[in-house]
Amino acid sequence: MLPPPGADARRHSARLLEVLRRRIGTGSIGFEAFMESALYAPGLGYYMAGLAQFGAPGDFVTAPEIAPEFARCLANAIAAVHEQTGAGDVLEVGGGSGALAAGVLQALAERESLPQRYWLLEISPALCARQRERIARLPGELAGRVRWASALPRGLRGVVFANEVADALPVTRFRCRPCGVDEIRTAWRDGRLCDQESAAGPALRQAVAALQADLGQTFAAGFASELSPTLDGWVRALAGALEQGLLLLIDYGYPRAEYYAPQRDGGTLVCHYRHRAHADPYWYPGLQDISASVDFTAVAEAASGAGLELQGFTSQAGFLIDNGILDDAGHGAQAALTPQGVTASARLQTLLMPDQMGERFGVLGFSRGLETRVPGFQSVALSRRL
Repeated sequence: MLPPPGADARRHSARLLEVLRRRIGTGSIGFEAFMESALYAPGLGYYMAGLAQFGAPGDFVTAPEIAPEFARCLANAIAAVHEQTGAGDVLEVGGGSGALAAGVLQALAERESLPQRYWLLEISPALCARQRERIARLPGELAGRVRWASALPRGLRGVVFANEVADALPVTRFRCRPCGVDEIRTAWRDGRLCDQESAAGPALRQAVAALQADLGQTFAAGFASELSPTLDGWVRALAGALEQGLLLLIDYGYPRAEYYAPQRDGGTLVCHYRHRAHADPYWYPGLQDISASVDFTAVAEAASGAGLELQGFTSQAGFLIDNGILDDAGHGAQAALTPQGVTASARLQTLLMPDQMGERFGVLGFSRGLETRVPGFQSVALSRRL
C-alpha cells in the first residue's frame, strides 16, 4: 500500500495529468513520450518541479547519499586518470543533490588531484538550485572550480561520469504476439491513464527483430520488455565530449542476454515513491520516479562505435573494493565495535552486498588516449558477459 500524497501534491499531479490528457486526445502516445513528460515536463515533471527525490524525505536513495566512501572511491579512479591526462576536467552528468560532487571534490583535494573545472551537467533548474546550495558550503578553493552546464562541454580531458542517469532515459515498451509485435502505448480511458497495445511500427519491429537475431532466440508469445531509443545517442554524445580520459557509467541493469532472458518476461520498469517500489507508472504522474534497467551491452556497443576503448565492466562492489573502500573505511576489529563503526559497516553492506547494491549495480569504463588501466576493473572482470 502506497502512502497517499498530500493535497498540494495531488493538485500538482492533476496539472501534469491534464497536460497529458490534452496531448493524448482520443488516441494514444508512445510510452517514451509519457515517461518523458512524467519525468521532465518543464515545471511539472518529477525531476523538474522541485520535489524531494533523494534521501530520507524523498523516494529513493543513491550511493552518494548513503555513504561518503562511494565518492572517495570514485575520486581514487579520477586521480588515476589525472596522473595520465593532467588535472583537466571532471564532468558529472545529472548531479542529483550535489552530494557526489561535494564528496568527490573533497576527496580529490585530499589527494592533491583537483581538476581545473568540475562541470555539473543538469537540465533541472530545481536540482541546479539544490546543487548550488550544497557546493556553496564547500571551501572557496573547491566551490570555485564548479561550473554548471546546460549542454555538453567539448574537448574534455579528464573524466566524464554518470551515476544512476541512464535508467531514467525514456523507454519504448513492446509485447510479442503470435502474429507479430505490439507496442505498449499510453492512452486515456475511463478518466485515467492506461496501457493500450497496438501493432508496432516498422522501426520497433525491426529493433525487436534485431534483438532476437543478436541473442539467437525468439521471444515467446506474451514476452514484454522495453528498449531505450535514446541510449545509443546519449552514450555517443558523452563519448564525443571526451578528447582524452575516461567515461564511467554506474547504474543498475544487465548485459543483453540477461536483460531479455525468458524469465524476465515482464520487462524491468519500476517506480519509486516514498521508498516503496511498485509497478504502476500511471500512479500520480509527476510525484514518483519511473525507471528501467540499462542494457549494458547496448552501452558498450555505443561507446565502441564512438571510438572508445573498453576499460572494463564490473559490479559496483568490485569497482569499490578495487578502489579501496575497505581500506578507506578503516574497519578494524576495534573500530567495528564503536557506534561509528557499526554505522559505517551498515553503509558498506548496502553498497557491497550482492542482495543490495553490490551486484545489482554495474560499472562500465571506457577510455580514449589512456596508456594504463584505471583501477576498478581488476578483481571482478565481467566484460565477457557483454
